[in-house]
Amino acid sequence: MLMLATADLLFACTYWYSKFGVPPARIAQNIASGLLGKHAFVGGGSTAALGVLLHYAMMAAMVGVYYVAAGRLVVLTQRPWLYGALYGALLFIVMNLIVVPLSAVPKAPVVMSWIISSIVVHVIIGLAIALSARRAL
Repeated sequence: MLMLATADLLFACTYWYSKFGVPPARIAQNIASGLLGKHAFVGGGSTAALGVLLHYAMMAAMVGVYYVAAGRLVVLTQRPWLYGALYGALLFIVMNLIVVPLSAVPKAPVVMSWIISSIVVHVIIGLAIALSARRAL
């Protein structure tokens, strides 16, 4: 879980820095803005740290949900490539169509390259979760 959360955060930081020069602390503050709204961006290191903590907590929840489900639905461990990819796509949908709109994150313009690359990364995360659950169970 720690490796997945770290890789996902590194992906986001690398993407936004390389495309738009957004510093990594700002990415973490953006995550914290889900709770704090625009105030997260003036909180310095403390809101960046909160964002990182929230990111790891969300990843723990994502891993935990699949692990519990896989313990009850054997097919999730029998076909991890299929269900992991589907789970990753579902994670993207839930995060972007439910969680973020219901949070206090300020509205931002749509960046298609971010959306496409995020879908790919979420599918990879889903696969890693499913394969790990298969190994663990």
